[in-house]
Amino acid sequence: MDTDQQEMRFEDFVPEQGRYDIFHKVERLDAYIRKTNPGYIDGLGLPLTGAANAEVGIREKDGQEHDVIMLGSNSYLGITTHPQVIAASKKATDEFGYGMGAVSLYAGTSVLHRELEERIARFYKTEDAIMFPCGYSGNIGVISALCGPGDIVINDSANHASIFDGCRLSGATIKVYMHNNMKHLEKILKALPAEQQGRLIITDGVFSMHGDLAPLDQIVALAKAYNCRLMVDDAHGLGVVGATGRGTIEHFHCEGNVDLTCGTLSKAPGAIGGYCAGSSAMVRYLRFFARTYFFSTSIPAPTIAGLIEVFKLLETDTAGRRQLWNNINYMQQNLQILGFKLGSTGSAILPVVVGNESILGALQRDLRHAGVFTNVVTYPAVRRKECRLRVSIMNSLTREQMDKALNIFAECGRKYGLIP
Repeated sequence: MDTDQQEMRFEDFVPEQGRYDIFHKVERLDAYIRKTNPGYIDGLGLPLTGAANAEVGIREKDGQEHDVIMLGSNSYLGITTHPQVIAASKKATDEFGYGMGAVSLYAGTSVLHRELEERIARFYKTEDAIMFPCGYSGNIGVISALCGPGDIVINDSANHASIFDGCRLSGATIKVYMHNNMKHLEKILKALPAEQQGRLIITDGVFSMHGDLAPLDQIVALAKAYNCRLMVDDAHGLGVVGATGRGTIEHFHCEGNVDLTCGTLSKAPGAIGGYCAGSSAMVRYLRFFARTYFFSTSIPAPTIAGLIEVFKLLETDTAGRRQLWNNINYMQQNLQILGFKLGSTGSAILPVVVGNESILGALQRDLRHAGVFTNVVTYPAVRRKECRLRVSIMNSLTREQMDKALNIFAECGRKYGLIP
């Protein structure tokens, strides 16, 4: 089947609104999948049969199980199985139960929750921090609480979907600059009406589909020059980027110059939850006006207890960041030597650009069946001509596992003409 037939476009399944039953789009997608069976759909949502380690069992849709080298996990530091973290979580289950049963502002905050928020604030050298049920709801809650009609939010085009959703929900005017293009950002800032002072620049620290870093030093300078507040979502930077793992703000020496430091506790920390660190006054405001905080049940105490241990490891830089970077450099260098096209990554995310959706699905399937698990990234996350595998590196990968994965990549890459 040719490439045009294989492409899955969201707009193909959303006919003109109001003219069809709202489930019509569901039926169209179902018919498309049964007709074309696109490869990258087959590889989505497959269940693991154990913990997300460097090597783990996976169950295919036909029920067959086999082991794969995990190159698709965001648990970059392998903390999900760290003995210190697991022990703390087990202990908290006995002391606090497995759930909180209330929203944070009522009866859902334990002493553990406050300790973790204090640790997050101390980690980022801010006055306070607030936690959300997940990173997605954190971005939505923060942006929609702070911004509204008449304000302007200026986004990098590659920002996470949760940021754009929060901006839309806020009712603010949305401006978008080309990815990491500082000239375009300044052009937008110059054109802002002088009387419109409600201005917020938002950027990812590490871009999840590209792996590259936002030039925060330049963005900070522009924010100051044009009287803007600045929010950074450093979900993929926490624990990975920076001299001590404090993210892109540390990497670019911008401590104290970012108004809102947000992120998720589900990447390197390996759990779930979102956070925003900043001034105590700002955090207090968010506790009352961030609806995804005020109206959401608190994160269970066993998860919080595990995360406290995670931040102890991060605070002392003993979470395995150095080994992670050894593995990142090894995989990046050898994939490039093989001839694969990698973007300008500066993180644990290595984007292997494929550029053809038909090949992308088949490549991911063949890699998986041969014993290497990766993630597919295509429209609408990136342009179809830039579709890719997102290879995520963990510090727990051994040299033997990485060499085996590289050999499989080489074999599959040659099969589809991606490398010589």
